[in-house]
Amino acid sequence: MAFDGIVTSAVASELKNALVLGKIEKVYQPEPDELVFHIHTKKGNHKLYASASSNHARIHLVKENPPNPPSPLGFCMLLRKHLQGGRITDIAQKDSERVIEMTMETIDELGFSVNKKLIFEIMGKHSNIVLVDMNTGKIMDSIKRVSIDVNRARQILPGKSYKYPPAQDKIPFLAISQEQLESLEKSPKVYLSTIGGISPAIAQVLADSPAPYHRLEQIRTALKTMAFSPQVYLKEDGSPGDFHVVPLDLYPSQIAFETASEMLDYFFLHRESSNRVKQKSSDLEKVVSTALDKLRLKRQRLGEDLLRAENSEQYRLYGELLTASIHLVTPGADKVMVTNYYDGNQVEIPLDPKYPAAKNAQRYFKKYGKAKTAIKEKKVQMEETDQDILYLESVLSFLNQAAAIEEVDSIRQELTEAGFLRKRKTPGIRKKEKARPYEYRTDDGLRILAGHNNKENDILTLKMAGPKDYWFHTKDIPGSHVILFTEGRELSESAIFDAAAIAAYHSKGRSSENVPVDYTQVRYVKKPAGARPGMVIFTHNRTVYVTPKVPESTGSPSR
Repeated sequence: MAFDGIVTSAVASELKNALVLGKIEKVYQPEPDELVFHIHTKKGNHKLYASASSNHARIHLVKENPPNPPSPLGFCMLLRKHLQGGRITDIAQKDSERVIEMTMETIDELGFSVNKKLIFEIMGKHSNIVLVDMNTGKIMDSIKRVSIDVNRARQILPGKSYKYPPAQDKIPFLAISQEQLESLEKSPKVYLSTIGGISPAIAQVLADSPAPYHRLEQIRTALKTMAFSPQVYLKEDGSPGDFHVVPLDLYPSQIAFETASEMLDYFFLHRESSNRVKQKSSDLEKVVSTALDKLRLKRQRLGEDLLRAENSEQYRLYGELLTASIHLVTPGADKVMVTNYYDGNQVEIPLDPKYPAAKNAQRYFKKYGKAKTAIKEKKVQMEETDQDILYLESVLSFLNQAAAIEEVDSIRQELTEAGFLRKRKTPGIRKKEKARPYEYRTDDGLRILAGHNNKENDILTLKMAGPKDYWFHTKDIPGSHVILFTEGRELSESAIFDAAAIAAYHSKGRSSENVPVDYTQVRYVKKPAGARPGMVIFTHNRTVYVTPKVPESTGSPSR
C-alpha cells in the first residue's frame, strides 16, 4: 500500500484547496479509530474522513457517511467540545513525512480566540490522531493513547508535550539534490533506504527510469502544481493492488480518478484486506464457528447416549428372569445363572451382593425405565441440536456473503436475540431496522427479493410475500429465501430459472454449478412454532438445477 509522503503531500494540497476557511459543523466517530468531519465552505459542504487503523490508516474526502454508533465515544465528545464551530486556517504536510496538520481557530468558554491543531499521523500500526493546544504545545487527547509501557521514547497522553514522530535517517524526497541522488546505487532497495517519503513502488519507478533525478523532478513539479494522476492499479484478477498519484508501470491495468480522495475511497472500499466488513465479521465468524463445534460435539455425545439407551432391552430381560428365578439366588451372591425362558439358553445375570434378589430385579426394571425415558429426551435434544446446527450454518453463510457493515450488524443483532451472543451494554436507543432485501427483475419484468439474513428471510416469506407468490431456496444448502412476486401473472419457465439462479447465488453454493433449488408457492411454506429465524417447512415443491448468477441490472436498496 503506497500511502507514502508523496501521496500525503497530494492529499494535503487537495484538502487545503478544498477546506481552508471552512467551518467544522459536525464531528462523528463511527469506529474507535475513525473520525468524520462535516465541514461547510463557501464552495460547498464536504465530509472529511480520517482513520488511524493499523491496517488502513488514511485521510481523504468522502461522499457517503459511514454509520455512526447510537452514542458518541469519548474522543468524539472532546472534539465536539473544542472544534465544533471552529474554522480551519491551514492544512499542511509536516516535511516529507506521512503527517498532516490541520490548524483551527476556535472560541473557548470565555469567548477568547484560541488555536488548536489536529495532527493526523498515517504510519501503519503507529497511526494516530492527536489534538494539540497550540498555545501550550500540550496534548489535549488522542484517538489512541500511548503510555510508557507501550513506547518509552514517545508517549501520547493528555497533558504531555507533543513531539513529532522520530525522524528517520533519510533525505526527504523534496530536499534530495541531483548530486546526492546520482551518488546512490541505482537500486530500489538503496533508494527506499536513503530517500524519505517514498514507497517501494516509487523506488522501483526511479530505478527503472534512465534518468532518476529527472523523474524525481517531474514528481516534485507535479506536487507543486497539483498536476496529480490519481490511479488505482488492478491485479490480474481485477482486485485493487496499489494506488498512487504518480503513474506506475507495475500493474496490467488501472482506473483513473479526478482526485486523490476518490482514488483512496475506491481503493479502500474495494480492497478485501482492508475491507471493514471482513474485519467486523471476523469476530462473529469465530463465535459462530466455535458454537458450531460445540453443537457438533454435543450431537455426537447425544448419539452415543442414545445408542446406549437403545441397547437397554437386556435390563428388562434381566429383571423378568430374576423375578421368575428368585429361588435360585443365593444371598450375597454377585451373579446368578438362570434359564432364559424365551429361547432356552442360559443367561448369567450380574448382581449387587448388598441387595436381595427382588431388589436387584427392581433395579434392573428401573434402569430399563430410565433408558426408555432417555430415548425420548435424547431424540428431542438431537432434533433441537440439529436445528441449531442448521441455523448457525446459515448464519455463517450470510456472514461470508455480507457486503455492508449494516448486514454484519444485523446478523450480530440476530445472534444476540437468538441467545448466541451477549447483549452489548451500549448506551443509547438502537433504531429498529427495516427489511431492505436484495432486489432484482426477471426478463419478464417480475420482481424478485432475496433476504440478507435469517430475520429478513422470515419477513420476506411470512409478511411481504402473498400466498400465490413463489418461494425459492437451495436444497439442503444454507442460503437466502427468495420470493418471486407473480403479480397475478402466470410464471414462465425463464422466470423460474431466473429466481432459482438468484437463490443459488445467495447461498453457500454460490461457487458451484448445477445447484439444486426447491421452489413452491408461499402458501405451502410454514414456520413451526419455536423455530429459529429463517427455519421453515414446505410441501408441494419442485426442484430445478441451475448455475448461480444474478441479472446484470441488479438493485439492492441502500441500507
